[in-house]
Amino acid sequence: MVDVAAERGKQLSSRTSEEGAGWTCAQIGTFAQLRPDKRGFSWLNLRTLWRSRNEVLAGLLGDPSGEVRARWVAAQKARGADPDFQVKAPAGGDFSFLVLGDTGEGDASQYAVVPGMLRIGEDTSFAVIASDVIYPTGSGNEYGDKFFRPYKDYDAPIYAVPGNHDWYDGLGGFMRVFCDAAPLKPKPDRGLRGLLWRKPETIDETRLTEARSLRGKPSQQAEQPGPYWVIESDALLIVGVDTGIRNVIDREQTAWLRRVSRDPRPKILVTGKPIYTANAYKPSALEDGGTIDDIVRDPAHRYVAAIGGDVHNYQRYPVKVGDRVIQYVVTGGAGAFMHATHTIRRVDVAGVHEDDFRCYPLRGDSLSFYSQMYARRLRMKWLRLTPDEAACIMAEQIGNQPVRSPSGPVPLTRRMRWAARLLGSWPWPLRLPVDRVFHRYLSELSDWDTPPFFKQFLHVAVTSQELTLRCFAATGCLAQELQPPLEDEVRISLA
Repeated sequence: MVDVAAERGKQLSSRTSEEGAGWTCAQIGTFAQLRPDKRGFSWLNLRTLWRSRNEVLAGLLGDPSGEVRARWVAAQKARGADPDFQVKAPAGGDFSFLVLGDTGEGDASQYAVVPGMLRIGEDTSFAVIASDVIYPTGSGNEYGDKFFRPYKDYDAPIYAVPGNHDWYDGLGGFMRVFCDAAPLKPKPDRGLRGLLWRKPETIDETRLTEARSLRGKPSQQAEQPGPYWVIESDALLIVGVDTGIRNVIDREQTAWLRRVSRDPRPKILVTGKPIYTANAYKPSALEDGGTIDDIVRDPAHRYVAAIGGDVHNYQRYPVKVGDRVIQYVVTGGAGAFMHATHTIRRVDVAGVHEDDFRCYPLRGDSLSFYSQMYARRLRMKWLRLTPDEAACIMAEQIGNQPVRSPSGPVPLTRRMRWAARLLGSWPWPLRLPVDRVFHRYLSELSDWDTPPFFKQFLHVAVTSQELTLRCFAATGCLAQELQPPLEDEVRISLA
């Protein structure tokens, strides 16, 4: 089924038509009926931003997540967890699985992913969430509508690695839900950080039990040993790591990662933070020196891909390392608001050139969407750029042909170029909130609840000889629910 869907999906993607991108949405998808209410999730709330303060405090006053993680791991081992943190997933012989990143806003943009995910993932063995299962603070009391309800009809286990937002709760909600762990005993943290730090929320066990019943079938049950883990199969290891709040791997996790990486089988890394993103190299630091990418690049470890969440779009960088290619992938588009791709300059990083790079949404679609959003919100009609106009402007600035051919001639005007500059398509001191620096503080301005959403998820098929990674889109339109567009595909030899 997936191969047929993939072939059809190539013809219907944003790379071939505006309809495939969701711009001509004739009918809203069925996702709207799945949502428990219409309130959704909003960052336009001072309480929400205050609850998310631990990110800022960790940067200013130090990140305690390494020490807290060590306590969680010790508690899990005391309960009898496997010392190598192996997950017993149903992954024998040829199999496939899904990867979803940054899922848990609980609003329209998360639920819009669900119908296509269920269709493409019908025969998959399990799913993995890469980063930020629950926004804004990973609370165990929010898993009902942000995890159990949206995925209630996915008939297989779901595993996860935490993101920075899951750590704002001290990982309490994550460990309770995915590892069935009891709360840690409070440990005093004196000083200013201890005074200001947001403490873990007490979990309402009755509420959590009711939420769990939504994924109560035996085939859906999953228990992982800790916040990092390894899934074994005959052909492949899937290694999940926990990057905490500040993207640092502690010594104990590093020792574990080195140990499991020595296994001779090929491997995929799943991490809360991508190693390459926005034409930049951002490897996770190891507490005892070096980076996680040093482990990934070691030819003896046989990593074929590194997949990270945190950034809310899709990007792929095929990096040549010695005589092999490692696919570095960003996949954070399974629920949270979209991070712009039109701010990504012409790609030339680690030997990867523009023609080898892939992203979703396309840069032109990203620019057009942000232009239309701000034109509405600021009541500045001159900011609006059509998809064709935006695609041509981005092609001019990047220096390539538009990925999707315009429907006709597009004369570029001074007004269009100024709008694009103001929207961040080119380095410019005066611009609206569209890139990662602005999103750190003003992400609420980029949230919306109407199609096209430009969401995505990964389907990974594994045989003894080959791994096929596919990126499928979710726009929120019924047509793309019935036939999810295939935005990217890469085949990787495991021989």
